[in-house]
Amino acid sequence: MLNAKDRIFTNLSGEDSPFLTAAMARGDWDETKKILALGRETIIEHVKASGLRGRGGAGFSTGMKWSFMPKSHPKPSYLVINADESEPGTCKDRDILRYEPHKLVEGALIAGTAIGAHVGYIYIRGEFYHEAVILQKAIDEAYSKGFLGKNACKAGWDFDLFLHRGAGAYICGEESALLESLEGRKGMPRLKPPFPANIGLYGCPTTVNNVESIAVVPTILRRGAEWFASIGKPNNTGTKIYCLSGHVNRPCNVEEAMGIPLKELMDKHAGGVRGGWDNLKAVIPGGSSVPLITKDIAETVTMDFDSLRAVGSGLGTGGVIVMDESTDIIKAIARLSKFYMHESCGQCTPCREGTGWMWRMMVNISKGRGTSKDIDDLLEVTKQVEGHTICALGDAAAWPIQGLVRHFRHEMEERLRVREAV
Repeated sequence: MLNAKDRIFTNLSGEDSPFLTAAMARGDWDETKKILALGRETIIEHVKASGLRGRGGAGFSTGMKWSFMPKSHPKPSYLVINADESEPGTCKDRDILRYEPHKLVEGALIAGTAIGAHVGYIYIRGEFYHEAVILQKAIDEAYSKGFLGKNACKAGWDFDLFLHRGAGAYICGEESALLESLEGRKGMPRLKPPFPANIGLYGCPTTVNNVESIAVVPTILRRGAEWFASIGKPNNTGTKIYCLSGHVNRPCNVEEAMGIPLKELMDKHAGGVRGGWDNLKAVIPGGSSVPLITKDIAETVTMDFDSLRAVGSGLGTGGVIVMDESTDIIKAIARLSKFYMHESCGQCTPCREGTGWMWRMMVNISKGRGTSKDIDDLLEVTKQVEGHTICALGDAAAWPIQGLVRHFRHEMEERLRVREAV
């Protein structure tokens, strides 16, 4: 459980104004000049020491990622912030953008200084029109106060920040597809290596970070790496915004400590499962792309990268989707399969062909068409897709089905049994 004094996002519910005067009253832009004066290496070391892991889903060390940027390079360096939040069940970044935009803008300046970038881009999901208007106003306010631009915050570093609206493609949440889109091309993932830190935006060294990862940095540097590292669990430190939706009594976004028990998170902040805990069927704990877990697992697991990986799922974006006993679990996963089929960019054959195969097989099984052998064939197709694509969309399409087969194969077989007997 997170103490109120340790909350970073104090306006996450939008009770106060998102703009500069109110943001500064909440502590944003407080002695930013002193933070920038720490210098590139010191800022990175503090972020490393805090244990901050990327909040976009992969969970890679933020400080480590920053340290990959070259110290000197003939080409300019860039910071790119991924605000293309498109994962079903996830809306944490959206609330940061519309209620706490100055945390992101200040974090961008600090991150730009740390990686040696004079220019940053925020790539925002095209459907986030209202959020884009608010964020652009926050950027304009920062310029008007001298917090951005030439000699930003009078700290001797020039930094410009631009907002770029995408066109609503899920694939552009993948960092290299995002860079392709930002350069004006169709959003399709690039082969790696080379990685963005070597050849990124416009062929220059680039760091791509998630909105939440950047927005927490100013508070970490103000309050100290030790403070952030003291929250949560070893290797899973700090606070995290969790999105709770589905069959709970009070769907919400809430900032909590990493490693909070899932049951406590649901009961305390979302009013528990609709109809009581015994009515729980399954939970997708980290956005639609991670495998679901059963009630028995959900009762004891904690919400952090390592614990969820140990039970065959993942923290992902922290988007908790709760499904009670009224859920047709096979149909629900079939619907997710349709989403990933629709959002595949088509570049990789296993994903282009496999996502369609998986969706059609899921539809057949959900309607009781086929035999139990089709379940084995479906699982084999997921294995042929998983790990065989340029980006992780193929994995994202495969994992929900694998979780379904792992935990609810008996329901799939029961649905097929009547037809099989005919």
